[in-house]
Amino acid sequence: MRLSGKISIITGAARGIGAATAHKFAQEGAVVIACDVEQAGVDAIVRELCEAKRAQATGFVVDVTKPATIRAMVDAVMDKYGRIDVLVNNAGIVQDAQLVKMSEVQFDRVIDVNLKGTYNCTKAVAEIMAQQGRGVILNASSIVGLYGNFGQTNYAASKFGVIGMVKTWARELGRKGVRANAVCPGFVETPILDSIPEKVLEALRQRVPLGRLGRPEDIANTYAFLASDEASYINGAVIEVSGGATI
Repeated sequence: MRLSGKISIITGAARGIGAATAHKFAQEGAVVIACDVEQAGVDAIVRELCEAKRAQATGFVVDVTKPATIRAMVDAVMDKYGRIDVLVNNAGIVQDAQLVKMSEVQFDRVIDVNLKGTYNCTKAVAEIMAQQGRGVILNASSIVGLYGNFGQTNYAASKFGVIGMVKTWARELGRKGVRANAVCPGFVETPILDSIPEKVLEALRQRVPLGRLGRPEDIANTYAFLASDEASYINGAVIEVSGGATI
């Protein structure tokens, strides 16, 4: 198992890509620290992991926009395990609107969760990882962060921003044994697409050379590889997992 014993924090772990990542990490032997904003979701994913995977899993209610909740989680993890090996900054939201119709509230909320939340979580673990002399930070970006998308000024800005963070952290922390990389999913079948009409989804499928939307497991598998020692020389990378949608 490629992640055997690795203490792995996953934000936004209650559903979608986060839940798939939690399951994949558990399957690979990681100790999963599942974080999300609602207690019911946290309890559900931990129960699934412990019952289905017989994994070592602990859950925490964490709002990535509130550093105090992050610090409480990190302190509890350190008290119990004494180290943190992996952070997957997966938590994210969308609040779409065309630029001329986007409210300041919509813009700020997406930036606060997707960009500032990623900063908050990494800030809480970076010094720990540096002192350990090892660690992996994985940021959830998007092909929208690379190429933009209609109606997603706020989301594109946030996802471009987390790439810039990864590039910076790779430089700052690499010499201390800490790797930082970003994953850019394409269009993935998660609840975030629930509001999109089927005819629009079909048009998205037609844009992908592989002929389908991504599955959460496609992204989870990439995170698992990057978190493993098999990826020990990958640092500062931005990896597109989109089925070729941008070709």
